[in-house]
Amino acid sequence: MRIFLIGFMGSGKTHWGKQVAQRLSLPFYDLDEVIVQEEKRSIPEIFGESGEEYFRNREKEVLEKIVDENSNMVLSCGGGTPCFFNNIEFMKKYGTVVWLNTQVDVLLHRLMRERMQRPLLKDIQDEDLKHFIIRKLNERRMYYEQADVIIDKEDAISMNDFIQTVLHA
Repeated sequence: MRIFLIGFMGSGKTHWGKQVAQRLSLPFYDLDEVIVQEEKRSIPEIFGESGEEYFRNREKEVLEKIVDENSNMVLSCGGGTPCFFNNIEFMKKYGTVVWLNTQVDVLLHRLMRERMQRPLLKDIQDEDLKHFIIRKLNERRMYYEQADVIIDKEDAISMNDFIQTVLHA
């Protein structure tokens, strides 16, 4: 069983991924963390030194490597992962894709605290962040909506309900 968690940055993919993996006794991977370990550079450093195109190519390579090496796992993907190189089709072929469709105001609240660690947000002013989130979500929605499971109210769902929803997809 492979479970891929997708959604906008700040949607809770890593938080839920760790809990689901623990509950199902599956290995957990955070795609960005694996890239950081392999590159020996932070995501902002990779973007700054090598650019987004390089990062997206590495993201695809690491995604395919993790899938190749794990028949059972939970993977928290980066917010843009499903939007490049047909990654969404790849993930759907090899597992269950779960979209954490977190509300814009929740994302805004979370991302205000983490902006400097997120390369796509570091140059955005506070007053422009909500507009940026809405615009990016609209650009990515067509990919996110292809998920096998959509969780709309992550704050109102129990872990048992979350797991049952995923397992019965």
